[in-house]
Amino acid sequence: MSVIKRIINTASTYPPVGPYSQAVLADRTLYVSGCLGINKDTMKLVDGGAEAEARQALINLGAILKAAGSDYTKVVKTTIMLGDIQSFPKVNTVYQEFFTKDFPARSTYQVGKLPLGAAVEIEAIALTGDVKVESS
Repeated sequence: MSVIKRIINTASTYPPVGPYSQAVLADRTLYVSGCLGINKDTMKLVDGGAEAEARQALINLGAILKAAGSDYTKVVKTTIMLGDIQSFPKVNTVYQEFFTKDFPARSTYQVGKLPLGAAVEIEAIALTGDVKVESS
């Protein structure tokens, strides 16, 4: 039995800034590349620092999820990379605008430097199709 590997690229957000796909769907698991707070129309980071970049990065993430047949409720893991860990509380506030319950597993790190001098980068692993959520 073969597993289908589908490359996901959508014009609903900015194109990759390097040699990678926006996401790859392997069977029903979606691996979304790191999203930056780039405005797709200007191809520049949004103004406003980590908070504004996090919001735009999550909007961009949502566009990719939608293109693959998924959404925020089907995200199982996120990784947030911050240029400065001091922005952690502000990024958390924005994050809760998009993930409101049954939160995905998550890791957050301060990194040395992000592409394009970004303050925030967010990647995700999500599911597609019908997903039943259970809590224990």
